[in-house]
Amino acid sequence: MNEIFTKHDFVIIGQQAWDTEIGSNCKNIALELSKNHRVLYINSPLDRVSLMRNKTDPKIIKRLNVIKGKEVGLIKIKENLWNYYPDCLVESINWINSKFLFNWLNVRNNKKFTKSIKKALLNLNFKNFILFNDNEMFKGFYLKDFLKPSLSIYYSRDYMVAVDYWKKHGEVLEPKLIAKSDLCFANSTYLADYCLKYNPKSFYVGQGCDLEDYQNPENLYKPNELKSLKGKIIGYVGSLNSLRLDINTIEHIALNYPEYNIVLVGPEDEIFKRSNLHQLKNIYFLGQRPVNLLPSYINAFDVCINPQVINEVTIGNYPRKIDEYLSLGKPVIATATKTMEVFKKHVYLAKSAKDYIELIQLAFQENSMVKIQNRIEFVSTHTWENSVNEMLSHISSFLIKNH
Repeated sequence: MNEIFTKHDFVIIGQQAWDTEIGSNCKNIALELSKNHRVLYINSPLDRVSLMRNKTDPKIIKRLNVIKGKEVGLIKIKENLWNYYPDCLVESINWINSKFLFNWLNVRNNKKFTKSIKKALLNLNFKNFILFNDNEMFKGFYLKDFLKPSLSIYYSRDYMVAVDYWKKHGEVLEPKLIAKSDLCFANSTYLADYCLKYNPKSFYVGQGCDLEDYQNPENLYKPNELKSLKGKIIGYVGSLNSLRLDINTIEHIALNYPEYNIVLVGPEDEIFKRSNLHQLKNIYFLGQRPVNLLPSYINAFDVCINPQVINEVTIGNYPRKIDEYLSLGKPVIATATKTMEVFKKHVYLAKSAKDYIELIQLAFQENSMVKIQNRIEFVSTHTWENSVNEMLSHISSFLIKNH
């Protein structure tokens, strides 16, 4: 039987738990895989520092109750898909300077995590499974060695070692993890090239976008808080993180277009909260909104922006929001990166704050029903089905050659 049609058992680990409130590639991949395969989606184990800092958080309480045996950790989400809360507490070690101590504790954490995972595997009768690791380079480093999957995959969706949390030890560990994985998948050409440095079986698999909420007319009403705004709206949806977003460019846009409303939907980090943007009368901070309501905000925008800072963190990043903007036919101005070259026929790419000013005006002038339809048709190919099928094709080829 052709391997691509063979039903597999997948064990997925990563940085984002199933109960995360933001969009997650890993969750989308799990949902797509579960249409034809059994999937066990494992939350990252609770670490001691998170427990100490967030004792009253319901999510932390849930995890602690599972560890204490007061709640069941294995939950069926839907047919073929289970979510698992590990019943172990691991140490927080990213801050440790000593490589010897870090490695010793990391082995210990991985052994505890493995022991917990094996309970779920036994419960579900997962035997010859595929291990899919979504950027978890610490707690997932030894799982191939300890769990002995039939195939191990490392999924790169962000250049994580540029982030302070991962940088100290990740610069050494991630290349080693990429090298020892059987396959590596990346959602951008930049990250695929990065993985290829360490593993020749590294592949660009594209990116999906869950557009169901964006295609439902009931989700496209204009939010009440935007109804009172007069004039055109330039909008952004997503985390307002100063490591990823250029505050100066947003300020430049607001100052050059005082007649336009700049609407920012998403949670702010401390630098954003203290920025001059809050002093500008035409900038509106709406805070975080439920994921299912975001289509209504984007639909109310006249132009959408993604003013990224160019650094190690963002240069290889695939911005999901671009697909979401385009799915509603919106004109989009985004910072030019190698990853954004995929979009260059349908997105205005800016190399400076000055470019944003010129391109916003051009976007207003050129917008048409033909362009709107072209954007929607283009993004309709960016499905999780296509991305996951690309992965399955590479998995099939590997299994045929190696088994």
